[in-house]
Amino acid sequence: MPWKEETLMSMRAEFIRLAEQKKISFIQLCREYGISRKTGYKWLHRYREGGIEALEDQSRRPHHSPSRTPADIENLILQTREEFPAWGGRKIKAYLERKGRPNIPSPSTITEILKRFDQINPEEAQKHKAFQRFEMEYPNQLWQMDFKGYFSLEEGGDCHPLTILDDHSRYLIGLKACPNETRKTVQSHLCEVFGHFGLPERMLMDNGSPWGYGKERPFTGLTAWLMRLGVKVIHGRPYHPQTQGKDERLHRTLNTELLTRTDMLNLEQCQTAFDRWREVYNEQRPHEALQMATPQDHYHPSSHPFSGIMPPLVYPPGHIIRKVDKNGKIYFKNQRFRVGKAFKNQIVGLLPVDPENDVFHVFFCDEIIDKIDLRDCEC
Repeated sequence: MPWKEETLMSMRAEFIRLAEQKKISFIQLCREYGISRKTGYKWLHRYREGGIEALEDQSRRPHHSPSRTPADIENLILQTREEFPAWGGRKIKAYLERKGRPNIPSPSTITEILKRFDQINPEEAQKHKAFQRFEMEYPNQLWQMDFKGYFSLEEGGDCHPLTILDDHSRYLIGLKACPNETRKTVQSHLCEVFGHFGLPERMLMDNGSPWGYGKERPFTGLTAWLMRLGVKVIHGRPYHPQTQGKDERLHRTLNTELLTRTDMLNLEQCQTAFDRWREVYNEQRPHEALQMATPQDHYHPSSHPFSGIMPPLVYPPGHIIRKVDKNGKIYFKNQRFRVGKAFKNQIVGLLPVDPENDVFHVFFCDEIIDKIDLRDCEC
């Protein structure tokens, strides 16, 4: 009969009693109890050395642990975890080594230390799995912009965090506490960001307001303003937030490391907390996608400055020039065609694309915003 967990001590005691009586051979006794002779002799030896209490299971932990992390290093790891509660072993190791701390153990050892001191929730740890993402070749080639979901403030009103992230370096260009999600608010903050960092080549946004109204109406006053500045606007696929995966991941980090840990009274307090966290995120927090470097290590401002003055709208020879009225329409070939209210009071250029001059592309700056097919018109 093999040992049963619920009667382990009683069965060991019974085995010892029968072994001491020597009425049956020791080999046969071990066979009846389903254990090896080696195990049988082990329990018999323990009993003779220490009595019945010696039959209790003993700890397998070694009496000495020469490879155990020194207490001062463990304390340093725990202090860092307390300062940055959402950081794991890899980030803590990289952070402490960047600060010149010697003898920092491996990330796996740091993780075990955190587990031993109940600093890691196993369910939460399962959510953080590293994976590869495509990235732009150099800074300012593409910025991702989006609003994180708003939250209520204790003194009333809401905060709508606006995030602007450089795709190549993961540098957090802007983190603004906004009272709403209107064009005026976004454009005001973009002017501030452009003045400090210059203009990107392209900006990636989703299809919601104020950057677009879906596939059929991708242009807004905000996107027309960006196009006028020479910034190409691209939109993510509808219902596919993973297109802006880096910004979505940033939002999760922002929520984990700041928003769920801080009560916000008003927008001013939000912005103060945002500015402080943004500095840590850019300059101190190691980023796994950057081989544990920080975003600041990989970022530099754009070489395209922002003057605040709109460049003139000039179209190459061959374009037919028209002005968009306040209703978003142009007058052409004795008819009115809608090009969108996003371009009201702006100048557009029309260029024929077929030999019969029946089809025209409508340009705003150097981008095609519409197509006019005279063959579809009722004359």
